[in-house]
Amino acid sequence: MSTQNIKPKDFTFGPRRGKYYDINDIIKNSTLITDDEVKKFEKLDLIYRTLCGILYNFVPTSGHPGGSISSGRFVQGVVYKTADYDIKNPMLDANDMVVYAAGHKAMGLYAMYALRNELMRTFRVSELPDEKNQMRFEDLLGFRRNPTNQAPLFVNFKSKALDGHPTPATPFVKVATGASGVGVPASFGLALGAMDYFGENAPKVHVVEGEGGMTPGRVAEAFAAASAMRLHNIIIHIDFNQASIDSNKVCREGESKGDYVQWNPMEFAYLHDFNVIYVDDGKDYKKVLAAQTFAKSLDNKMPTSIVYRTVKGWKYGIEGKGSHGAGHKFCSPEYYEFVSTFEKEFGVQFPRFEAKATEVLKNEFGAMVPKFDGDWNAINIEKNYWDTLLMVRDVIAKNKDLSFFADAIYESKTRLKSLDRKPRENRPQLENLYRDEKVNERIIPSELKVTPGATTTIRAVLGSSLGYLNTVTKGAFFGVAADLLGSTSINLVGTGFEAGFYDSVDNPKSRILSIGGICEDAMGAMMAGLGAYGKNIGASSSYGAFISAMEHTAARLHGIGEQNKVEAYGGEYNPWILVNAHAGLKTGEDGPTHADPQCLQLLSGNFPKGVVITLTPWEPGEVWPLIVAGLKKRPAVLSPFVTRPNEVIVDRKAMNLAPAEDAAYGLYALRKTDPKAKLDGSIVLQESGVTIEFVTKVLPKLDKEGYNLNVYYVSSAELFELLPQEKREEIFPESVALTAFGITGFTLSTMFKWITGRGERRRILHPFRGGWFLGSGQAEAVLKQAGLDGDSLYKETIEYIKRFKA
Repeated sequence: MSTQNIKPKDFTFGPRRGKYYDINDIIKNSTLITDDEVKKFEKLDLIYRTLCGILYNFVPTSGHPGGSISSGRFVQGVVYKTADYDIKNPMLDANDMVVYAAGHKAMGLYAMYALRNELMRTFRVSELPDEKNQMRFEDLLGFRRNPTNQAPLFVNFKSKALDGHPTPATPFVKVATGASGVGVPASFGLALGAMDYFGENAPKVHVVEGEGGMTPGRVAEAFAAASAMRLHNIIIHIDFNQASIDSNKVCREGESKGDYVQWNPMEFAYLHDFNVIYVDDGKDYKKVLAAQTFAKSLDNKMPTSIVYRTVKGWKYGIEGKGSHGAGHKFCSPEYYEFVSTFEKEFGVQFPRFEAKATEVLKNEFGAMVPKFDGDWNAINIEKNYWDTLLMVRDVIAKNKDLSFFADAIYESKTRLKSLDRKPRENRPQLENLYRDEKVNERIIPSELKVTPGATTTIRAVLGSSLGYLNTVTKGAFFGVAADLLGSTSINLVGTGFEAGFYDSVDNPKSRILSIGGICEDAMGAMMAGLGAYGKNIGASSSYGAFISAMEHTAARLHGIGEQNKVEAYGGEYNPWILVNAHAGLKTGEDGPTHADPQCLQLLSGNFPKGVVITLTPWEPGEVWPLIVAGLKKRPAVLSPFVTRPNEVIVDRKAMNLAPAEDAAYGLYALRKTDPKAKLDGSIVLQESGVTIEFVTKVLPKLDKEGYNLNVYYVSSAELFELLPQEKREEIFPESVALTAFGITGFTLSTMFKWITGRGERRRILHPFRGGWFLGSGQAEAVLKQAGLDGDSLYKETIEYIKRFKA
């Protein structure tokens, strides 16, 4: 067919709840800031830009000056004029939040907060919190430094070790960001937590991002979720400078195609039903502040994006992509040229650094070159760094007009007080989870008890258990799935609450979330942010084959964030529940793409102790003891692995098996030997499919033939590791691990902790033992292909008993 004579039609967006605004229409009626105040902001920005350059100079080849500088002016607007918060109380729930979703702008965050702190120290010191909750000039000595750093001033000032990307070790930072788009959904999760706790008067969440940071798929997923939920306390500030690490044309520009995407940030946000305010010059304070004030006034109950057109690396001497992760060489002429603007404006000169040569030696080419004392240089570089910061401190003290900004911070506190933010009536009460006597891993509620001989699924009991806890906590739990609510039974989290998906306006009492559809990436990061706010626990669910990998980055950042927060300020981790549903070989009908035994390996043993706890119940009765024991240990991430098929409930008492409550130990003796009879060996089981095969088909035969075996089950490697050493040795002596035989429905390496004998390690039964991915089919067929069906397990166990006796 010829297309020559067919004319394309114009295509426009359908009806939007979000609205589009141009700053040039808004500013006509704006008198927010005088020319004199603009001059003060210009002076402030010069100090801020100079601090960014100083930070890069003294941590050379490290940091991102370009985006830190281009975002500076609009973030100054947020910090000094727009956000409502109490600087004296960084942990206050009612504070508006600023989240650098663009974590690579950490240099800017540290410079911004240290400058704010210095202004308060100089002009309103009584409004500062204790030193631990401040971001001081002294702390800038710790930029991108390890906590073990022994530089004299770092030690003397007790400087904070400031990570290369922000973490909650820094005051006013709620979540760890910087990894491939995680920051946006995590910050939107914070907004959800604040909205659910405070209702209509919820704190605002000001998110800082660039157009490059909007290209990851999880960001589009998060935008879809925020508009579907109507999280109208979100204002995302977009630094639109067109420069990334590799490109100076990230987005389409008019008729010119973008290197990466064919949208611009305004189109992207408007597509997702956000309010959009376009600021054509992000350097113009009058426009910046007018846009932010207008955004706060919008009342159409939709999230808002403000897109500022900026220049990456503006006035730094390197612009565009060249300033993204690079800058001037250490104390180079170019660096001193950059700081000369500050020097001329304030009539000062920064100290110059000169390395001290201890002697002159001949190099490999015969030239005479100086040799430098490395320790001397390191110490003196730090001293020069501090002397440079002291000069900035002195300039601030002498420029009394900068008290304007300390007063502005105080006014922010006054505004916050006038808002009188209070938790909504019927707020979630997460504290009940840890206080209510009904929440006990050794006492299964009558509503959740399973009857031997009855049929149910492990996933259904998990959903019901979380639903029960949701009732106890007055709705502190949210459930979300990748278009698999009923399939994974996570819909049961919302039992007893409003039906349908959560909407902050039309359906705020629902406990079921919609996050973009089939969107594991955003789900995990958003539930991490929700958890970080501290008033809710989110439970995200999908196939274990997908979710364990796709939410791993969000889990890692949440773990980093929570650990840093607790180390810096005390308290406990705030959990998020990552549900690996349809886990293991019994999802065989879907084939090897879905029936994945690898998922546990991605999470178990790959995090610092206590950060992640995995749960692997083999039958429905173990779910309640495990979920409660896990939550009470307060991990950052609690990750249950649950299967899909119906299972017949085993009569534990009749089969002489330990009670289901023992699963809370993490590893327990499912069946103990008769101490009076000769031992025939020890079996360690892991994963539901193989354990049901062993318990229902192998164990009865072994009993009939009179074998005397210890049978252990691994229900949670991490819960077991958190037991005292004496208790671990009592339950599972190291001597047993040396001779035990292992059977798992997960991967080989997940058994190495339990099977330590060299010979038996080689003989561990696992799904990939045959050297291939398994095919599709009913659970029994897949288990048989893997050599993990009842008959195969019986034969292998008999062979093990022979080896053990020999």
